[in-house]
Amino acid sequence: MREFSVPTLVDLPDSATLTDAPFTRARENPGQIMFRRKSGGTWSSVTAAEFRDEVVRVAKGLIAAGFGPGDRIALMSRTRYEWTLLDYAIWTVGGVTVPIYETSSAEQVEWIIGDSGAKATFAETAEHEATIASVQDKLPALTQVWGIEAGALDTLAEQGAEVTDETVDEHRGTRQAIDTATLVYTSGTTGRPKGCELTHGNLVSTARNAIQGALAEVTVVGSSTLLFLPLAHVFARLIQVACVEAGLILGHSDIRSLLPDLESYQPTFLLAVPRVFEKVYNGAEQKAAAAGKGKIFHAAADTAIAYSTSLDTGGPGLALKLKHKLFDILVYGKLRAAVGGQVSYAVAGGAALGERLGHFFRGVGIVILEGYGLTETTAPATVNRPDAIKIGTVGKPIPGVTVRIAEDGEILVRGINVFKGYWHNEAASKEALDEGWFHTGDIGSLDSEGYLKITGRKKEILVTAGGKNVAPAPLEDRIRANPLISQCLVVGDGKPFIACLITLDPEALEPWKKAHGKPEGMTIAELSKDPEIIAEIDSAVANANKSVSKAESVKKYHILDVDFTEGSGYLTPSLKIRRHVVVKDFSAEIEALYS
Repeated sequence: MREFSVPTLVDLPDSATLTDAPFTRARENPGQIMFRRKSGGTWSSVTAAEFRDEVVRVAKGLIAAGFGPGDRIALMSRTRYEWTLLDYAIWTVGGVTVPIYETSSAEQVEWIIGDSGAKATFAETAEHEATIASVQDKLPALTQVWGIEAGALDTLAEQGAEVTDETVDEHRGTRQAIDTATLVYTSGTTGRPKGCELTHGNLVSTARNAIQGALAEVTVVGSSTLLFLPLAHVFARLIQVACVEAGLILGHSDIRSLLPDLESYQPTFLLAVPRVFEKVYNGAEQKAAAAGKGKIFHAAADTAIAYSTSLDTGGPGLALKLKHKLFDILVYGKLRAAVGGQVSYAVAGGAALGERLGHFFRGVGIVILEGYGLTETTAPATVNRPDAIKIGTVGKPIPGVTVRIAEDGEILVRGINVFKGYWHNEAASKEALDEGWFHTGDIGSLDSEGYLKITGRKKEILVTAGGKNVAPAPLEDRIRANPLISQCLVVGDGKPFIACLITLDPEALEPWKKAHGKPEGMTIAELSKDPEIIAEIDSAVANANKSVSKAESVKKYHILDVDFTEGSGYLTPSLKIRRHVVVKDFSAEIEALYS
């Protein structure tokens, strides 16, 4: 058993809550810019005093409507300024925010609102309101649905005009660090989502310790980020809180308008899941190939990787420095410009990034700080520090956190970030929490310096008919690194050998078809049988097999003519594969691999 602990850097008083920072800052530094809000094609600043005043106006409306301490209020919306505003307004009245992904189905909405006992819901669009209305008769506790785009915030401000500031302060004063601030429902890769109770102390203490103790170089004065991941996910939520706690400038965007927003907003750091970085790399590679500059790009990529690798082994020599400088002009500068030109750091979590991509982006000039955590750990448990990065790992524990590797290889976490328990689910809470240790269900290892490496999921370990234990995640990550591959699911539990299902990336296929003289109307089903595509997939599988023993290697694969998407139900909103759903729906294809 190995264990590594980092002492708490920032202690939290028992009275601390999430509303302390915005109210204190508005009083002490009212003109400080806290947000940049998009209006039309321009970004306008929101000061600390302006944000506090907006929060108070909405909070007064909630109080006038009869909502207060302990009440659960759901919030179904994409990432936008109003999401953050409502979050802090709900906390100001002593309420508990219950996030719902904007893409959730009626059945998922019914479960989350019903299980949490939410008395009210904010819905971004008319479509979201309709989804909630379709199940409202099954939700007797739900008394109010407010439409964000229907002007609900202005309406609440009008209704709360007679509520005094003293009443707002009384509501704020009812909460302490130990009180639940939010119920974040897990994505549900297996079974019903469970509501994780995260306290005010969890969010504030984790944010402060992560910023000051792990990411101090990233979060300097004047730093800014553009949030585009769903705020319903704990990763984006913690960054929201961290920005408010540290006084960093926060903007909001989404995937659909991300590239133009990055160009105009010009953030200094980003956070994203590894799939976003894979897409950036693959897109740049395809663009270069289409312009007849594929060889230049590959040479630039190799140089970036070599340059980054050399930083860990004494530094680059003169020849490598000169090549790197040349490619910085030809390639790297354009990649940095695509994300606004000011980004030096990016924080990644949610899945494995892969050493090659980590070295590539560091060589380009964007250092990706890979971290690890779960909803139950208030997002981060570990993260790589800018001044102590070890690519290929997910870093050391953040201050206030201890990581232990159990006898069976499972990662256990204890500390300031560990959640209170699962809402109304004592059995699941007892199973996950043991004397303060949270059992993550992930398998990993700690090196002598405290760096954590993830090697798989405890419940997803495949055992072949020959008795060989195989972790599917490393194989899947290596195969998915090919630009033509969208998703990969490794199978083989109880089978004579390891195999996998592969889906092709529709976006990547279009430029590939042009470059290889394929008919424009060629379907994915037709492409899956094309000899050149098969050669590409063969190469990707062979490359992945280099990382494992012969008994663990993929022997056969099947290319599906559909992709795994959130809309099809095969991916969670945080882009994790719902393994049990895929295995069930494609059981015939899996069986055919072994027949």
